[in-house]
Amino acid sequence: MITAVARFRDLVERPAGEVDLGEAALTIAAAAYPDLDVPEWIHVLDRLAVGVDDLAGLRARLFADLGLRGDADAYYDPDNSFLQRVLQRRRGIPISLSVITMEVGRRAGLQVDGVGMPGHFVVFVPAEEVYLDPFGGGTVLDPERMESLFRLATGAGAEVAFGPEFLPVVTAHEILSRMLANLRALYRASGAASDLEWVLRMRLLLPNVSAAQIAGLGEALAAQGRLTEGATELERYAERHSEQAAGLAAAARALRARLN
Repeated sequence: MITAVARFRDLVERPAGEVDLGEAALTIAAAAYPDLDVPEWIHVLDRLAVGVDDLAGLRARLFADLGLRGDADAYYDPDNSFLQRVLQRRRGIPISLSVITMEVGRRAGLQVDGVGMPGHFVVFVPAEEVYLDPFGGGTVLDPERMESLFRLATGAGAEVAFGPEFLPVVTAHEILSRMLANLRALYRASGAASDLEWVLRMRLLLPNVSAAQIAGLGEALAAQGRLTEGATELERYAERHSEQAAGLAAAARALRARLN
């Protein structure tokens, strides 16, 4: 059976505009839930779009009928990052709720873009020039509320001018990277090395890989007692990332030294 990481590779090797965001996000969830039936949950997204004709219908379906909203009480629960658990529990974090909104909207024939605000994530509907906050129950955000949300999320004071540069429309690759970054932070904090391993393996399949992310994979393997494998992985990545080769080679040597 193909592993979740291998399937994720197949999905994200395509140009960002051709990536099936919903399937890729569900494949992230399948790494944490190996028995997850990804095609069945894709059908759930399909069914949610049936009968939705416009933005008002999308908001009604997801936030009134389904009752999706932000999970402020257990914000850092990893389940808030997994689409099937968000749909089951009707609770999530900004990015997972936004992905559901985007994917149901796409199936209904609506363009819904992800917007990677600093410290928050919302969606934009170009046809109506409207921003929505899925974490806030699908609230429509006027310019004043957008600025208020930005300042609340970042702590920025009045000396920081709010403008369009803080509202970038992001690609599927960038959204998946951000979802994995959230999980990386959670699993690092909890010391869940085996979960951190698959998160980093997926992240390393996406663009703009950092030396810290590569080194993190080595450390995640080492934390599971797999020092030789960790060193080998670092050496393999050093061969492919010449600008980071020296640091990665040094990290690999440090892992091998721990074998003695």
